[in-house]
Amino acid sequence: MATVIERDRVAVRPSGKGLAADVEGVDLAGALTPELSATIKKAWGDHLVLRFRGQKLSDDDLMRFSRQLGELDWAPIAAKDVKIAGADGKQYVMVISNVVENGVAIGQLGAYEAIWHTDMSYIAEPPMASALYSLEVPATGGDTWFCNMYAAYETLPADLKQRIEGRVCRHDASRNSAGELRRGFVDAPDASQTVGAEHPIVRTHPMTGRKALFLGRRRNAYVPGLPLAESEALLDALWAHATKPEFTWVQQWQKGDLILWDNRCVMHRRDAFDPNARRVMHRTQVKGDRPY
Repeated sequence: MATVIERDRVAVRPSGKGLAADVEGVDLAGALTPELSATIKKAWGDHLVLRFRGQKLSDDDLMRFSRQLGELDWAPIAAKDVKIAGADGKQYVMVISNVVENGVAIGQLGAYEAIWHTDMSYIAEPPMASALYSLEVPATGGDTWFCNMYAAYETLPADLKQRIEGRVCRHDASRNSAGELRRGFVDAPDASQTVGAEHPIVRTHPMTGRKALFLGRRRNAYVPGLPLAESEALLDALWAHATKPEFTWVQQWQKGDLILWDNRCVMHRRDAFDPNARRVMHRTQVKGDRPY
């Protein structure tokens, strides 16, 4: 049976899967006491992904909660022109949606599948955390999957661990997780010509000291110093291992859910859904540091 940790009226209920826990009894629209903030941070460190159900949050609420963890990071570059409503300061909120109003998309990533990825791993200092809040969700589809990259590294076959020791991966900056080409970039069909930051394939978590795989996105990723075919085979093997079912947990969205995850040791993906259904999410990201 899953262990339930209670602090006053707050309960942390582990999923019983490879990662994730529900945090109950918290209203994130209000200011958090130091004690409550500490409880949430402890649960996040223990479970990597936290779910808070039944929230009613404005963008200001979402940003205020995210700032409990650190400085907000800029929203990523859009793949195409989108209409972003909001006052100054909302450049920290990414709208993820398939909704089109007056012929203009209000957000990014559409209704198709978003493949396994780590948010913004293509920059020199990827965000440490992402918080995703659901305003509208379809009746079915659009589930978000998460995987535990600590466990993925710790269970790697010895030969794979040896092959990646000390190696880095170049993370493609040109396309997003849905495969769309970002504004200002050109396609690089040869992965060895990928443009983006280079990070250790095995990174050390700056808070826990534990080692985790750090893979980013699969498309156009490249291991410098290897022939392209060898790089492709190595990355294929790592991705196949890291995304095994025993390392995963799936979030089936309800309106008012907020999911917080640790980008330093978690990957995620999204299922496709009916493009005629409405799905509107708002996401913030918290600045991290250079992986080592």
